[in-house]
Amino acid sequence: MEMSLNPDTHEPTRLEFYAGKLFTGQDIHGIDKNYDDLCAAYQVAMLRKERFFRDGEFLHQFEYYDPERRMSLGGRSRIVTLELSKLDKVIEKSVKTMTASEHWAVFFRYLTDKRRREKINEVLQCEEGIAMAGEVLLKISKDEVERARLMSEYKYMVDTQSKVVTARREGRKEGLKKGRKEEKWEIARNLKMAGIPIRQIAQVTGFDEDQIKEL
Repeated sequence: MEMSLNPDTHEPTRLEFYAGKLFTGQDIHGIDKNYDDLCAAYQVAMLRKERFFRDGEFLHQFEYYDPERRMSLGGRSRIVTLELSKLDKVIEKSVKTMTASEHWAVFFRYLTDKRRREKINEVLQCEEGIAMAGEVLLKISKDEVERARLMSEYKYMVDTQSKVVTARREGRKEGLKKGRKEEKWEIARNLKMAGIPIRQIAQVTGFDEDQIKEL
């Protein structure tokens, strides 16, 4: 589970990558284990960016399925996203009328909001699992803390690398576009010097006739 304060366009692929690491990171080696011993893996992301998905739903759950026949693979890995920016209407509802997923989303979104302290307390009283989750966090072992720390560092490294590569590739595309345009200008100059009619040069290069006349 993690909070993505400013997810970029790579977020869906990123979530799929880490969901795969969670699932395949389980150890089922040994003569007394098989695939039935694999536990379900959930990659849960709380997204703070405004309207990451276009619909009005704050909760999405993704899994492997056949899109043509709408048939689920029935696997044990899931990607769950909570868009915290879509909870303005949910927080105004009565706690008793909220669903379990709305309880969790409201808890994560407004936990530190002093104006919503009373409602958060109602959620804790209504949803026992949330109160238990808080207690579990206090009992996490040092090994689990270290594993989480290493995974966090790994994610930071890969996220940073991805952003750098993306910026480099975008810069390369802009450079290629600029290079192609300069090349077309050179072609236009050569055609004009060869006595080719300006109208024909415009058709070949895509430039305006007035621009070509100024060459």
